[in-house]
Amino acid sequence: MKKKLFSFLALAGIIMTITACGKDEVKPVAINEATDTCETCNMAVINDQHATQIILENGKSMVFDDIGCMYDWIHANENKQIDAQFVRDYNDKEWILGKDATYVYNPSIKTPMAYNVLSFKDKASAEEFATANEGSQLMSANDLADHGWEQNHEMMQKHNMKDHSHSDGEEDSGSH
Repeated sequence: MKKKLFSFLALAGIIMTITACGKDEVKPVAINEATDTCETCNMAVINDQHATQIILENGKSMVFDDIGCMYDWIHANENKQIDAQFVRDYNDKEWILGKDATYVYNPSIKTPMAYNVLSFKDKASAEEFATANEGSQLMSANDLADHGWEQNHEMMQKHNMKDHSHSDGEEDSGSH
């Protein structure tokens, strides 16, 4: 009887140890406006509702100034193992997992690199924003994977952002 009890306790201890050694929850890192630059365009990353980040499986954190920059990096680095993607809620700047957010695309809304996509932590807020802004399209995280991710060059020129383009088009006077 003692042998069975000992075996049971040993097995329970092993299971608890394995469970305790499980993977820690991945969390976003704080933005340092003095030093953080976008991994794609090298522009300063402001601690605002447009900032995004990726945490790789090796623990490296990378920040981006626009959701479009993050997806540009993802498409160019398909072999990298991403542990988590984080975006900010447009209304309160709270970090949320990218897969849990609802997105709004509207070519007339301004974002740092003119990709014109905003993120919201709940669908109701996204719907409210979309209703108030004609021409908006609601999107899920899955929709973003198939999104065209073209910069709004007209908006970039209007806001003197023409040197910040990621494309190789003639409209660019520089590429980052």
